[in-house]
Amino acid sequence: VQLQASGGGLMQAGGSLRLSCAASGRTFGRDSVAWFRQAPGKEREFVAAISWRNYITYEESLEGRFTISRDNAKNTVYLQMNSLKPEDAGVYFCAARQQLVAGLRLGRNYDYWGQGTQVTVSS
Repeated sequence: VQLQASGGGLMQAGGSLRLSCAASGRTFGRDSVAWFRQAPGKEREFVAAISWRNYITYEESLEGRFTISRDNAKNTVYLQMNSLKPEDAGVYFCAARQQLVAGLRLGRNYDYWGQGTQVTVSS
């Protein structure tokens, strides 16, 4: 499967962006999908995940501002990001693995990764 992340850009603090992770190569319905992000000079960190059974988990500090969802008919997972802060800036990656149910927050558990989309938040 190939993943294409998109939707990043430059946004003022307090604004919103919606990222998309579109899959091609197979039907997405049995994939668990996560978003991770990496800021310059920092390690990659978990953002949110949605399992193939629609269990959702967030990095606790982001819950309430970020919402992950999926549209299997479009083979796409979304990340709605509201009330953006400068510290939300970074490259956002989506990742997928079929039928993953445990360890959704761990990058090493995912087989496929998108190329990343840049999010910049100005203060």
